[in-house]
Amino acid sequence: MVSTASFRRVVYGYYKKNRRDMPWRRTHDPYRILVSEIMLQQTQVSRVTEKYREFIRAFPTIRSLARAPLQEILRVWQGLGYNRRALLLQKLARIVVSQYEGRVPDERAALRGLPGIGDATAGALCAFAFDQPVAFIETNIRAAYIHHFFRNRTKVSDGELMPLAARTIDAAHPREWYYALMDYGSYLKRVSANPARRSSHYAKQARFEGSDRQVRGRILKMLLSASPATVRDLCAFTGADRARCNRIMTGLCKDGLIKRRGAVCMIA
Repeated sequence: MVSTASFRRVVYGYYKKNRRDMPWRRTHDPYRILVSEIMLQQTQVSRVTEKYREFIRAFPTIRSLARAPLQEILRVWQGLGYNRRALLLQKLARIVVSQYEGRVPDERAALRGLPGIGDATAGALCAFAFDQPVAFIETNIRAAYIHHFFRNRTKVSDGELMPLAARTIDAAHPREWYYALMDYGSYLKRVSANPARRSSHYAKQARFEGSDRQVRGRILKMLLSASPATVRDLCAFTGADRARCNRIMTGLCKDGLIKRRGAVCMIA
């Protein structure tokens, strides 16, 4: 069994020589860290970096995001995918402004109750925005723990990893510890058979090309440049047949991203 001390030495040893520089790591502003964490959900760091800078320039405070038109938020978000995250981020901003006087709450339970924030994101915010020694699991953290503590196991659950996360955390420097741990886990995923694939929670991302996600993105792209638009024009632009286009637009309406009036659609 790998000891806590030796595991920390390995993680910090790698981090000392190979730490990654990211714009959200240079700030302690909870709002800016919140934006980065929402963007990083299901999206690679390389894609987030430039979009993060653009987003912060457009919406430098949580109050500016709360009062911005949805169309402008979606326009800036374009290119990141999973556009519903942008809508939820604005809903979150409005709640923080109305209920927390514009200050992102620093309690995990309160964070967990905000739109678009699950347990892992709440834990990450506690660690990165408020330097709290809380245990949480995400894909790079899974890779590090599974590689060192479950070398010959498959279907490792987060329930098995959480006690390790709690035991090994550097309680005096949790923010720095998690930066180091995630950088190390990212490295392991690049240089070996991704240890996170041996997690019981691992799911290979579905192919994007030709997917409903791609059609959703194309519908939003057209509406952001030419809203309103007819269903016929949207079908032609996306290349989807009318039945598929109608089904996907129904989902976009349900999510609150677009509105539809008969055969005409527009950004909500």
